[in-house]
Amino acid sequence: MPSSKWTEWPTRESLSRIGVPRARIALDIALLAALSSWAVASAYTSEVFHGWGAVLPPLGLLGCAAAAARYHRTTLENRLPASLALLGVIAVTGLGAHAAGADVPAMVLWVSVALMAIERLPVAAVVAVVTLPVAGFVMTEDSRLGALLTTAAVVLGGCALRLDAHARGAGFRLLAQERAAREAEAVSAALAERARIAREIHDVLAHSLSAQLVHLEAARLQIERGPQGPFRDQILERVVAARGMAREGLAETRQALSALRGETVPVEEYLRELAESGPVSTEVTGARRRLSADASQTVRRVAQEAMTNVRKHAPGAVVRMLLAYRDGEVVLEVRDSGRPAAGDGPEVSGELGGSGAGYGLLGMRERAELLGGTLEAGPEGEGFVVRLRVPA
Repeated sequence: MPSSKWTEWPTRESLSRIGVPRARIALDIALLAALSSWAVASAYTSEVFHGWGAVLPPLGLLGCAAAAARYHRTTLENRLPASLALLGVIAVTGLGAHAAGADVPAMVLWVSVALMAIERLPVAAVVAVVTLPVAGFVMTEDSRLGALLTTAAVVLGGCALRLDAHARGAGFRLLAQERAAREAEAVSAALAERARIAREIHDVLAHSLSAQLVHLEAARLQIERGPQGPFRDQILERVVAARGMAREGLAETRQALSALRGETVPVEEYLRELAESGPVSTEVTGARRRLSADASQTVRRVAQEAMTNVRKHAPGAVVRMLLAYRDGEVVLEVRDSGRPAAGDGPEVSGELGGSGAGYGLLGMRERAELLGGTLEAGPEGEGFVVRLRVPA
């Protein structure tokens, strides 16, 4: 149920000092300082404070200033009892000044109470609070007309301050809504562009790889039907390898398409699927949680690149992949046991070992740095270690 207009607070933007020019803040401070100096000077001019009593005006002023500063915080937090209590402290201080015969400081304090209440409190509380300063105006003014005019001036001034703060708050709310709308529009445009890229990749690359798989499978069948011989075995080996690469490329393309559409499988499942390609063990530690699309894709690509490097440079090596969820980050470590001795594992052809432009590690490091993470890669023990850290 919506709150009543009588009991609802001004908006937080209205109660805060956001958007107030520095010149206006400086002017307000100067005005308050002038009024305070005038009130204290008037208290001493009235000659009602003597001896130890001479310290009462500055002490009262400091107490009221502290109460006013705290009042700004309690109203910002919409704490009505505490706000009323702080205004009561200032009003009672004014009553004490009036009782001592210092009517000018009392009037300044009561006017301040009325203005502060009108500007920052719910309407119902304003009506209740303003009656106290009005009673004070009646006590200090010589005529009812003077009290009425003082009350009218204070109420009009307070309403002007309240409307000014409301207009400023409404402007900032409108600005925040416009900013949110622009961000939503940018996100929508990014999603639409990613969907378009996904369609283009699917229509071009995925179809091309699928066609290559069909032709390579047909070539394999024809070669297998041919006469036996070393040449046939070499060609068959190359065709089978090319078919495997095309199949892996198609699988990676489909995963990239899923990432573009925000439909990626969990990283743990991807690492387990990647481990099926050889003697690879996977381990996951820490409390599992959903990673952002960028962090998830970076972990996948680094793991893929690390496994590709193992197949190229240390075929037959035992690989251990560790995915660790830590506070504020996720760590991927891919460690291999080093290239087996001659005859202990499969040999890598010169073309495969020398393939690539040598930018794999550089690309992985750039991916990590774009997310504010780090990537370390280098020999460790008998093997090679790739260690990725990204915020998550």
